[in-house]
Amino acid sequence: MCEPARVTKLLRLHGRVQGVFYRESMCRKAAELGVTGWVRNRRDGTVEAMVQGDDEAVRRMLEWARRGPEMARVTSMTVEQGSGSYTMFERRDTC
Repeated sequence: MCEPARVTKLLRLHGRVQGVFYRESMCRKAAELGVTGWVRNRRDGTVEAMVQGDDEAVRRMLEWARRGPEMARVTSMTVEQGSGSYTMFERRDTC
């Protein structure tokens, strides 16, 4: 039996996404979905994330990311092809 293909996407989230527990909430959602990668704040006020997993898990993560946690207000999200290989999901330092 074949292993499902891994999908990797780089996300950039705009709006009220810092100071609203976005990163912590994304870490929890990633654990729930079995997604690996990372999330970090950027100095320009956006949140950036790399998400990796099977197609369905990544699709569900993108759906969640468009809304974020309750206090967040995502006004736009860009999605690009990502790269790398990840074994866990982590919160990274601001860059």
